[in-house]
Amino acid sequence: MTTQPLSTQSGAHDAGQLFPAGQLLPFALVTVLFFIWGMSNNLTDILVQQFRKSFELSPLEAQLVQTAVFFGYFCMALPAALAARRWGYKTSILLGLILFGTGTLMFWPAAVIGRYWLMLTALYFVGCGSATLETSANPFIAQTGPPESSARRLNFSQAFNPPGTIFGVLIGTFFIFSGVELPANRVAEMKAQGTYAAYLHGELMRVVPTYVCIGIGVLALAAIIAAVRFPGTRDEDSGMGHSVVREIFSLLSTAQVLGATVTQFFYCGAQVATWSAFIPYVKQYTSISERQAALFFLTGNLTMFFLGRVVSTAVMRWFHPSRMMALYAAINIFLVAIGVFLPGFVGAGALLLSSFFMSMMFPTIFALGVRDLGPRTKLASSLIVMSIVGAAIVPPILGLIAKHTGSYAIGYSVVAVCYVAVLIYGIRTSALSKGEV
Repeated sequence: MTTQPLSTQSGAHDAGQLFPAGQLLPFALVTVLFFIWGMSNNLTDILVQQFRKSFELSPLEAQLVQTAVFFGYFCMALPAALAARRWGYKTSILLGLILFGTGTLMFWPAAVIGRYWLMLTALYFVGCGSATLETSANPFIAQTGPPESSARRLNFSQAFNPPGTIFGVLIGTFFIFSGVELPANRVAEMKAQGTYAAYLHGELMRVVPTYVCIGIGVLALAAIIAAVRFPGTRDEDSGMGHSVVREIFSLLSTAQVLGATVTQFFYCGAQVATWSAFIPYVKQYTSISERQAALFFLTGNLTMFFLGRVVSTAVMRWFHPSRMMALYAAINIFLVAIGVFLPGFVGAGALLLSSFFMSMMFPTIFALGVRDLGPRTKLASSLIVMSIVGAAIVPPILGLIAKHTGSYAIGYSVVAVCYVAVLIYGIRTSALSKGEV
């Protein structure tokens, strides 16, 4: 027996209605997922610095943390979409939570063994789980209500992502960072005494309690969601349709899906590169410690991101989302340029402010990409989530530039290039679409 689509269960909807009447519990539970993967994704920004210390890594090697996580997005997004099409959003979400929880629990044996590649493997599983959750949660939220308010509704749920990122950074700052930064002469002394390896292993083991607790919490949430009845959505009665390969090529032949997929690649690369290199940037050009950098500057980025999401969701009621996005991208090109040419507290402040203007880009690109696709929504969603692999590619490029130039500021030039792509997409989409999204 099929479930009646949510959009028809409550009768006619007003175009301005934001929340799905009668289905607030599943809506709220799925919105919690935005908080969870936000917390996890920004804990990786802490891990970049912590693993760089624990394993004595180069800037490029440290950025492989982001590559491991977001390569999982690339590998798992399409299987997640197929699972959602075959068994529904609820099953796909449960699969994502199990993968996510498994990855976090893998941190314990990986840290005990003390091998960087095992840590990257655990992060890959976390990335696969996050990809499954995003592939399912984003279209679920977009579809649980009138299409006219899909961008606003998705921005609302995405507004719970920044508090998760802030919470993740605070956890990492106080429970992963030890606050111990040894001078070169002390390191040489400990190496001579044979105690330095034990110190590095102790620093590595600091990641275990945090990730084990997250894993337990995620699996507990999976148990709760398993007990809750989820509504159908507008496309669940459509069946599998044509072959997947043919559908993928059909979707990518449309400007709507192709444009959103390519732009999301550049946006995600810009966001993750900005945050993952922020602590090393601040440490290179100022005299503050890594804990201070994480607490005041990186947390400041995430606070600005949250404020930007809240303000943009409200303003979007009167301004077209694509026009706002084009304006925000232009502002961020300018702000990142300040970070490149004026490294130090001024540049760090400009990069911090850029987080406000990047805030509405992901959900807006996503909503524009899947709007009015009906039974093809899940597959289009997976293509856009796969493009998050940009976050696996751009940060190592930044790290490579920083390694060869000795300057994280110059490395940030790649972020400015990414925002040029977002600006072009925003201008083009605004010209093609005149209605509200």
